[in-house]
Amino acid sequence: MSMLTPPGMGGKYRIKGDAYPRMRRPRRRGRLILALVGAVLALGLIGWGTIQLIDVFGGGGKSKAAARQKDCPTPAASGAPQALPKPAQITVNVYNATPRAGLAKAVADELKKRGFAIGKVGNAPGEYDKKVPGNGVLLGAPAATRGPFSVLGAQLKGAAQKTDTRNTPDVDLILGTTFADLNTPKDADTALAALAKPAPAPSGKC
Repeated sequence: MSMLTPPGMGGKYRIKGDAYPRMRRPRRRGRLILALVGAVLALGLIGWGTIQLIDVFGGGGKSKAAARQKDCPTPAASGAPQALPKPAQITVNVYNATPRAGLAKAVADELKKRGFAIGKVGNAPGEYDKKVPGNGVLLGAPAATRGPFSVLGAQLKGAAQKTDTRNTPDVDLILGTTFADLNTPKDADTALAALAKPAPAPSGKC
């Protein structure tokens, strides 16, 4: 044994010549840092989960939903209900543009039963006679588009609408080549009820 070898140290710690043993502690610092980081992350996750549970069971979700509803405006109606005239306020001239005899009078009689005022009844003028495709045409002054056309149109499916230069409130109903019959009173009333209700305005996403 060399004189430089401390007492009790032999084997691999034996000093021979110019070779000296390395007296270092095992590297545990890296493991300690990793353990500390893991503990911090675990505590953070536990805290976040606790906050979420408190928020759910404490009514926080409801308060957030209420806040979103408060910020999101309630869909409003697009306008006031349309003021429609009564059938008795509308004078209808019924003209037959088809080859079927007596059609204008039959339709005029039915409209009268439904409360309309009846004006002229007869064959269509030459510019429309046998020249009206579809069920018919509603013809009147521009003001007729703001009510009378809607009320009279509810009685007849698929009637086209046209305006002319007249300054009277009467409306012409010119029966077309495919006309079969007026709508049933029930269907006409349903259509009028739908016209009287305002359509809700589309709502955006909140």
